[in-house]
Amino acid sequence: MSRRRKGWILFLSIAAALGADKDKRFQAGPASAYPTRQTIQELTIAADPFATEAKTRQAFGKLNPNRYGVLPVLVVMENAGPEALSLETVRVYYITAEGQKIEATPASEVRYATGPKRPDLVPGPLPRLPGASGRRKSPLDVWEIEGRAFVAKMLAPRESASGFFYFQAPHRAGAKLFVSGIRVAATGQELFFFEIPLDAAR
Repeated sequence: MSRRRKGWILFLSIAAALGADKDKRFQAGPASAYPTRQTIQELTIAADPFATEAKTRQAFGKLNPNRYGVLPVLVVMENAGPEALSLETVRVYYITAEGQKIEATPASEVRYATGPKRPDLVPGPLPRLPGASGRRKSPLDVWEIEGRAFVAKMLAPRESASGFFYFQAPHRAGAKLFVSGIRVAATGQELFFFEIPLDAAR
């Protein structure tokens, strides 16, 4: 086998390995696997804040959204009942220990989050290079943010759905996840709201 052919085979092998690594998908566990969960009318909702480097690496790789003021919370919903549930009007809030209610930021808007303010190191504007726009891509503008977001609009009987909601808040002790607006699809009847303490999350 020629050296050129060997090099080409090696290149293809590396490319395949990189492609396989990129295709790895984050898998949420069943709702019962999370200590922070609540069950109402045969619907179980589990919530898991991803506030550490070790946890965010599982779903977002090198990106830790918390560094930019965004807390991802994994939500797993399991419908053990006989009726389909509509999630079209679901509302999800992060409630701090002080009672502040923070609505989830749509995944498509997370890239615009500004994060904590940092002091300017140089007074006044820096000179721009000719042709430079001064704009840089947001570190939050990655496919994982929208690709791993909770997007289900319907939850069939005996089915589950999972994904992340994003909050522009730091995770603190005593916080809760508040979920409302889930309805029985056939009747429109709204289920009682969920209020899940997040302190027991691993």
